[in-house]
Amino acid sequence: MSKINRNFDYSNNEEMVRKITGTEFRDSGALWFVNTILHAFGMAITWNPETDELNAALVRFRGFDDEAINSGYRKITEYMRDNAEELLRDCE
Repeated sequence: MSKINRNFDYSNNEEMVRKITGTEFRDSGALWFVNTILHAFGMAITWNPETDELNAALVRFRGFDDEAINSGYRKITEYMRDNAEELLRDCE
């Protein structure tokens, strides 16, 4: 699942933020992408599949294995492909 229902009301300039679930954040590849950066600081955002909750955490490990890296880039690429029109519209 890489298509997230953005559906902002573009006639209402006050609607600038819309919450998404932890599952949507993870499935889009964004959780992996953010964690690749946070690992440099010994931190990560964790996801609990039972509660769909995201939390900040300290970690002792750095980086991901090749399978996770390939999967992460694929998810990010699919997300960008599937959401490009809406992302561009958000910038207008």
